[in-house]
Amino acid sequence: MSDHESPDPEKSGYIGPLDDTDPDEFVAAGDAVYTALLSRLGEAAPQPRLSATRRVVELLGDPQRAYPVIHITGTNGKTSTSRITESILRAYGLRTGLFTSPHLERLNERIVIDGEPISNEALAANWADIEPFLQIVDGELETAGEPRITFFEALSVLAFASFADAPVDVAVIEVGMGGEWDSTNVADGQVAVITPISLDHTSRLGNTVEEIARTKSGIIKPVSHVVSALQPEGALSELQRAAELTESTLAVQGEQFRLTSSAVGVGGQVVSIKGLAGTYSDLFLPLYGAHQAQNAAVAVAAVESFLGGGTHELASDVVNEGFATVTSPGRLQLVGIEPTVLVDAAHNPGGAEVLAVAITEYFTFDKVVAVLGVLADKDVEGIVRALEPVVTEFVVTDAPSDRAVDADSLAAIVVGIVGRDRVTVEPEFERAMEVARDSADEAERGAVLVTGSITLVGEAITLAAAEKWKP
Repeated sequence: MSDHESPDPEKSGYIGPLDDTDPDEFVAAGDAVYTALLSRLGEAAPQPRLSATRRVVELLGDPQRAYPVIHITGTNGKTSTSRITESILRAYGLRTGLFTSPHLERLNERIVIDGEPISNEALAANWADIEPFLQIVDGELETAGEPRITFFEALSVLAFASFADAPVDVAVIEVGMGGEWDSTNVADGQVAVITPISLDHTSRLGNTVEEIARTKSGIIKPVSHVVSALQPEGALSELQRAAELTESTLAVQGEQFRLTSSAVGVGGQVVSIKGLAGTYSDLFLPLYGAHQAQNAAVAVAAVESFLGGGTHELASDVVNEGFATVTSPGRLQLVGIEPTVLVDAAHNPGGAEVLAVAITEYFTFDKVVAVLGVLADKDVEGIVRALEPVVTEFVVTDAPSDRAVDADSLAAIVVGIVGRDRVTVEPEFERAMEVARDSADEAERGAVLVTGSITLVGEAITLAAAEKWKP
């Protein structure tokens, strides 16, 4: 997936207990943290600055320096690469922290400690620890005529403090947007990982892959290890330049390491990878899509770089365990059967393209009904054109965000690309899902695919669980 979608706070994420019988007495306290974050400038408007976050962590005693960091940026594949990297490290017996964005159902998903979302109790306790310092810096910023600490700046500080409190042996930190001025960049990553770069968030990051790569290369710190996925030539040149300036080592997919094979398997795929220091053969990866196999190769190189500077082979049985236990919610995730319901958080053309390829390679559907909702700052035409070859019909709906393209306007764009006979408009999401599932049920091997918006995917996961579409 791309730099996080920055969903509307008021409608992005589930607040409250996961179900009516949730016994967690700290649910309300966890909800209060999210409510407090929502009072701040939202993720749709990140501030291009590091000084504010740096000031808060300095007051806190620099919790981000309490553990080593693997820092991950890119346009697509950041979250999955982060999750695979963390899973391998945890299989090695390390206590891990994982910070990703956005969440699909609940804020706790973004701060993961040793493989589990942070508890509501710990979330609330760590928030209580940092909030006075946020307020101090808020006052300083307001005096200087600058915006207060933002949602994502505060959340980054909360993650760093939570990992120090846990404590963790290593933190895998996913960039929110860009890199150079992203609030996570107050941490100094021993390993910087760059997943595939393409055009996204052009109004903030630049109109060319070179400009975007320049911003993302800002996470590369002096004398660090840099691991890069396959990149467009212009982007790679910027990464090479940044590595030279910082006297860092650069390992590039296809040169220093590579995916050597992948084959479709039941529930995922079997992959073989030539890493920086070792070869890892016939590993089961319970994720669909060739792009996930590529992400896995990058993750292996990242862990090799972290544990042995890229010179020591990893234990194959540990890598196998790390792969076997990895999950990537919202990425070609099965949430329903009879009919099959898949969700995928693709919300830019690059993500939609790899999704379309994966649908073709890993499934044998004779009908695919896409439930589509997209936010207004996204390339709607690019997304639809990428999906059109594999989608039989589109059910267009409103994504749960005030920034969503309304269903009628979105439908007009889709109709212009695929034709009127392949498009149905159902603004109300639950009704859209009902129509799509009924249509898919008409085919022998029909499926519903929910995509186009992370907020929509989160809504689908919640609905599927509530209605028990999958045993």
